[in-house]
Amino acid sequence: MDRFKSVRLASILGIFSNLFLLFIKSVVGFIFNSQAMIADAFNSAGDIFSSLMTFVGNKIASKPSDDDHNLGHGKAEYIYSMLISIVMILTSIIVFKDSILSLINKNKYEFSIWLVVVCGITILLKFLLFIYTDKLSMKYNNLLIKANSKDHRNDCILTMLNLISCLFSILNIYFLDALVGSFIAIWILITSIKIFIESYDILMDKSIDDLTKDRVFEIINSHKEIKKVIHFNSTPVGYRYQISFTIYVDGNLSTFESHEIADNLEKEIDKKIDEIYLTVIHVNPIEIKKD
Repeated sequence: MDRFKSVRLASILGIFSNLFLLFIKSVVGFIFNSQAMIADAFNSAGDIFSSLMTFVGNKIASKPSDDDHNLGHGKAEYIYSMLISIVMILTSIIVFKDSILSLINKNKYEFSIWLVVVCGITILLKFLLFIYTDKLSMKYNNLLIKANSKDHRNDCILTMLNLISCLFSILNIYFLDALVGSFIAIWILITSIKIFIESYDILMDKSIDDLTKDRVFEIINSHKEIKKVIHFNSTPVGYRYQISFTIYVDGNLSTFESHEIADNLEKEIDKKIDEIYLTVIHVNPIEIKKD
């Protein structure tokens, strides 16, 4: 299964799983007036949107390059990741406001074993989704799936806190419910801001990371016939990069020989470094003084 088919399957699983969780959380949360469970339901609603954006963004990003988009449609991943983060930010603000009001008004709710059951189902389902999407994220370096993976992981942790506050209600300790709702909102906000920044960096053509750049220069420096390198530039193309630079070689070499060096170097970099989509090298001669 290739990169885009795997991401599509993950997004479909996310949509249907979160629809199910939204339903049971909303019903149980409103029946027993649990602010933490209602906040968790809002979180699931945001997750549905995230999965939908993942599906749409992945579909667009999978389109090959054409006359209007010479470098393909890969940046769609980051546009839709940014949309996901914005919706998550708005969701966190709503949930935080409702939780604070619940804390101020000292709202109480009725304990029910159904609150525990829903928490258990959520934790199990989200943990399985996290394992699946985390493997895909590491395999394909896809920001959309990475965002979904983090979201599934966060949901496991936050629902565990929800479960703890639910159990404390047996002892008539209700303020934890609103506190957990507030914590969920803050957690969603922090996660969404990180995704927004990462998406923004790519869309603003942030340069390749230092580690990958060092790997490129290791390959360049292994070719002793290359005397100098200048004008190194990088441009993100979806989840990968196009790089260009100028090399200086012995001016006594023929045009064919000098360009053969560049062609072989381009092929070697593209083959050895997955993060590189395309390498473009300009060749200049340099005078070599002979003893």
